Amino acid sequence: MAHTYSVIFVHCVFSTKGRQPLIPEPDKLWTMMRTVASRAQINVLAVGGTTNHMHLLLAMPSTRTLGDVMRELKANSSQRMRQKWPKFAWQDGYGAMSVSPTAIKAVMQYIQHQKEHHAHRPFEKEYIAMLERAGVQYDPEYVLD
Repeated sequence: MAHTYSVIFVHCVFSTKGRQPLIPEPDKLWTMMRTVASRAQINVLAVGGTTNHMHLLLAMPSTRTLGDVMRELKANSSQRMRQKWPKFAWQDGYGAMSVSPTAIKAVMQYIQHQKEHHAHRPFEKEYIAMLERAGVQYDPEYVLD
């Protein structure tokens, strides 16, 4: 559409299946995820995590749905990961929270310092706290599925 302008920032979080430590070389996965996203014309502003989860800060293309973007990123990255680590799998779902343009720097710093952050707080507590802060309703029985 002519004269249409948008900027949509989304902080996405998802874990490995069962939150198992299935990411033996996190930096390699982060690089690969950037490559997968770039090929899909998805702009990744930040990527990080630990051996059992990852965070992405995306500038969403206005022509794609969040569900389609996440499906593409998770499917392509898990396919590549399984070439070297056959037991690799992502959890079925994900968390996604919108980010104000004024908060981009803070979210980028948060994502880039996951290793230090998780020395004091496990992923499960972090994830639920993020959902609650954002006002996301979730089913406690399945939230960490």
